[in-house]
Amino acid sequence: MLLDKNIPIPHIKLIDFGLAHEIEDGVEFKNIFGTPEFVAPEIVNYEPLGLEADMWSIGVITYILLSGASPFLGDTKQETLANITAVSYDFDEEFFSQTSELAKDFIRKLLVKETRKRLTIQEALRHPWITSKGEDRAPEQRKTEPTQLKTKRLREYTLKCHSSMPPNNTYVNFERFAHVVEDVAWVDQGCHALAGAHDTIQDDVEALVSIFNEKEAWYREENESARHDLSQLRYEFRKVESLKKLLREDIQTTASGLGSVARKLDHLQVQFEALRQELSADLQWIQELVGSCQPESGSTDGLGSVFCWDTSEPLAEPSDRSGSKEVLAGLKL
Repeated sequence: MLLDKNIPIPHIKLIDFGLAHEIEDGVEFKNIFGTPEFVAPEIVNYEPLGLEADMWSIGVITYILLSGASPFLGDTKQETLANITAVSYDFDEEFFSQTSELAKDFIRKLLVKETRKRLTIQEALRHPWITSKGEDRAPEQRKTEPTQLKTKRLREYTLKCHSSMPPNNTYVNFERFAHVVEDVAWVDQGCHALAGAHDTIQDDVEALVSIFNEKEAWYREENESARHDLSQLRYEFRKVESLKKLLREDIQTTASGLGSVARKLDHLQVQFEALRQELSADLQWIQELVGSCQPESGSTDGLGSVFCWDTSEPLAEPSDRSGSKEVLAGLKL
């Protein structure tokens, strides 16, 4: 607790129970530690925290100070947290019979689950229950007994809370919890960094996927073009193979024809040689016949030689012509 020393009779000011944390503007802060009865729903749900969590705790403290009872305290810690999450509390007539409606309204507007609808510090300071000058107070003769009753209940509540605390409670281990909170904050920062890295990696992956899709589309186009070219080459190859086959057939046909011509030529050469030999024999016979017909006197030598030449020349010429005709006839065959 802190005391206000600026006045003769100091006012008691409640402060942190041991896990205070300064909240900076623009910096998200989460916390999972605190005294279960006083923590706000956003602490139970591990949501970002602000001054609204302190206003909730003020509502709980006000409830306890006015009644001597805890609004959300259950038999177990889990039950207490469940009551806080459900905002399950009421103003029991046994404890609030002497409490004003303005005080109850002040508590109601602080114990609101939705932080945007919860009273802010300025709104709480302007609440009629805070700004009133005692108009709503009970007469002095009715004040003593309820005050004593509330004091007794607060004492019982305090004893009950402290007697139920196990050794090494949160109150004793603030330093250890502070380190844990720092570790949690460090982990939270790491998670934010990982989230940023994840976004960067996601962008890189999307860029790589886009490049891959472009490359894939290009490869598909090139593949289609290559397939078309390959199909054209196959067609040209089949065409060349067909022409090659036709050329082979033509070559075989030509070779066969040349063989037949060669055989016919050999046959004609044989016939020509036989004809030549026959003509040579006939010519020799004619020459011998003409020689036997010549006179023995020398005066007739010129006539005989002329006769022999004239006789043999016509005979040789028809023989050559007939042989040529036979050769031509053989070629035509």
